[in-house]
Amino acid sequence: MIGPRNFSAATPAGGASVNRIGLTRADYDGSRTTLCPGCGHNAITGGIIQAAFEAGLEPHRVAKLSGIGCSSKTPAYFLGRSHGFNAVHGRMPSIATGVHLANRDLLLIGVSGDGDTASIGLGQFCHLVRRNVPVVYIIENNGVYGLTKGQFSATADVGSTTKGGAVNELMPIDCCAIAIELGCGFVARSFSGDQKQLRPLLKAAFAHRGTAVIDVISPCVTFADHEGSTKSYAAVKEHDEPLHEIDFVPYYEDITVDYAPGTTREVTMPDGSHLFLKKLAEDYDPTSREAALTAIHESRREQKFATGLLYIESSKNPFEDELRLTAAPLAALPLERVRPPRAVLDGIMEQLRTGRGITAPAGGG
Repeated sequence: MIGPRNFSAATPAGGASVNRIGLTRADYDGSRTTLCPGCGHNAITGGIIQAAFEAGLEPHRVAKLSGIGCSSKTPAYFLGRSHGFNAVHGRMPSIATGVHLANRDLLLIGVSGDGDTASIGLGQFCHLVRRNVPVVYIIENNGVYGLTKGQFSATADVGSTTKGGAVNELMPIDCCAIAIELGCGFVARSFSGDQKQLRPLLKAAFAHRGTAVIDVISPCVTFADHEGSTKSYAAVKEHDEPLHEIDFVPYYEDITVDYAPGTTREVTMPDGSHLFLKKLAEDYDPTSREAALTAIHESRREQKFATGLLYIESSKNPFEDELRLTAAPLAALPLERVRPPRAVLDGIMEQLRTGRGITAPAGGG
């Protein structure tokens, strides 16, 4: 997804440093945020901007996608020179699939929320994952519906309370566990207050071929930052349990890490980049689906948030390989190549009229 140009670091006349493609960090900004001051979503926006700058993403080769909700407003606040599409509630995966089919040269960054993904959009999310559509799918997860004044969302933990004192008694939907079960090749969880962890996860997701799900616990300062909320800043900081420290080395840089031998696990990304995971308490294996699901279940029992790269399988075939799509983006093909001639359409209509060449489904009907 990243262009082949390689610029050495430099400082333009204005004094701001530039990245390898000659852009400043300000080139990755968007509009001024309209979210509440201190919202965790704004911290995620800052992480995306910094990660995109460090990765050297070309803004015109990025498409931002979202649904409905506080989270779905955030694509307006980063990469203002990129393409963008704000879909209806829960339908962002369909738009992402269509965009990718039309132009495979675009890096897709989808931003959704816990309501947009785990409630009305759950079916769409599941099918996006099982099809392995190449999109960086960021879930800004605060456990509440912010735009409709703080009701519990489907990711709210059992026992969590609203500001009014209501207690949630329903089991939460864990988007990471669902993604792993459905075969997603990149699944991570992070915290909006941990930029050191979030940025390398984002850069690794940019380099992944296929669906990359990052569930980011993002406290709502208006409706869920009180005692009794399990997704407040204080609660997440207290119960955050990082699985490892993370470092990301892009393919165009020399690999130099300062971790002691035997304490790291190296993952090679499809584009040649390298992800380094430094173990903390135990040798967690992110290539094991069983280990990932066990970590999620154990952290839930202990009322903690296991954060970091939960699972990765970088060899999975992306959606376009399964469909055997043309190498040229459909959006760039001339009409004579995408519009069937009249004879072909007449042949299809004749088959429909006579039934010749049409195979009935198994079992009849």
